[in-house]
Amino acid sequence: MSRRYDLVIFDFDGTLADSLTWFRSAMGDVADKHGLGPMCEDRAESLRGLTPKQIMSELKIPAWKLPFIAADVRAMAAENVDQIKLYDGIPDVLRALHEAGVRIAVVSSNGETAVREVLGEELTELVSQFACGAALFGKASIFRKVMKRAGVSPDRTLSVGDEVRDIEAAREAGCDCAAVCWGFATPEILNQQTPDVCFSDRAEIGAYLDSKGGSTAQQA
Repeated sequence: MSRRYDLVIFDFDGTLADSLTWFRSAMGDVADKHGLGPMCEDRAESLRGLTPKQIMSELKIPAWKLPFIAADVRAMAAENVDQIKLYDGIPDVLRALHEAGVRIAVVSSNGETAVREVLGEELTELVSQFACGAALFGKASIFRKVMKRAGVSPDRTLSVGDEVRDIEAAREAGCDCAAVCWGFATPEILNQQTPDVCFSDRAEIGAYLDSKGGSTAQQA
């Protein structure tokens, strides 16, 4: 059976793994350390409906501070990796893609050690490339490198992520993009970016790829 994509690039936090549950408990410490103001539950939830630029404006984060915040979050995630779990259904998705001959890559701002530990040995073996520790707004160039190393053209590549910046990076790199509705950003803000498809359930990923267009997933 012919397939639409030869390479699927996954984001990790909020896409493959439920990092949001853990991050909500850590956001207060990050906000205090970097002077972002009080981080109550309502304020944290409101950030999910904003674009990255709007989030930076709301939290008054200058661009130069982003790498330091990201480094702190990576370090905290590494220390609390036992609290981060894969979403239900993700192992089956990865196994099905691998069995179908689709190459899998993980591009994440999280650290590779933490990503591998959460995936576990079996699923790690299914991933052909890891590109971790990526800058928050540097994914497009990494997507290009991943595609080049895989020998796969952008038109045969699908990026899957849970944030607006994932969609923007895929567009810049020239590959198709899918948004998942179970991660950080709200479905409303994701759909405003017009991704190629939005998934509301993990099972829809395999169905979409099998049908080369998908009747079960929500077309943006």
